[in-house]
Amino acid sequence: MGNFILKRVSRLAATVLLGACFLSVLIYALPAQAAIRQLEEAPGQVVYQSRQTVSDQHGDRWQVIAFNRIRPDSSTRFYLRLVGFPGTAEIDRSRPLTLTPSIGQSFTAADASSDIFTDAAAPEPNVGQYDLQPIVSQLPTAIPIRLVLPTLNTNDVVLTISPALVQEWKTLSTYE
Repeated sequence: MGNFILKRVSRLAATVLLGACFLSVLIYALPAQAAIRQLEEAPGQVVYQSRQTVSDQHGDRWQVIAFNRIRPDSSTRFYLRLVGFPGTAEIDRSRPLTLTPSIGQSFTAADASSDIFTDAAAPEPNVGQYDLQPIVSQLPTAIPIRLVLPTLNTNDVVLTISPALVQEWKTLSTYE
């Protein structure tokens, strides 16, 4: 009888431990949902932004920051900034960012570093900024999108963006 109880307790403990391990893997494997933030940069100038961390094909982590800048004259610009750790990659600003859904049409976004950064404050080689305003409304929200970030190295950086994050970008781009 004691042996039977010991086996039952051991099985129960193993099941609970296995379940806890499985649950922790699920929790840490799921990407965190970004939240839209509002920042007042100057009187009458507001920036709404979304930040998410995404891993590339090599496991390097990138900050993916979408932002909509609303100027005092009510003009808006919608940009996507990609920031890797220093030394991760040197971005080739002469080539566009390519956004490719798993099915359908590919899109390109032009480098927009000069819209924000000046020669005196040029972006680091691991920072890219792209103008998404012309294409964000056309991006599908039902399937993941592959971003291909051009680099000066032979291997471009590939980031997979979830449909939920694309939907967040679309929402962010409509803020006025």
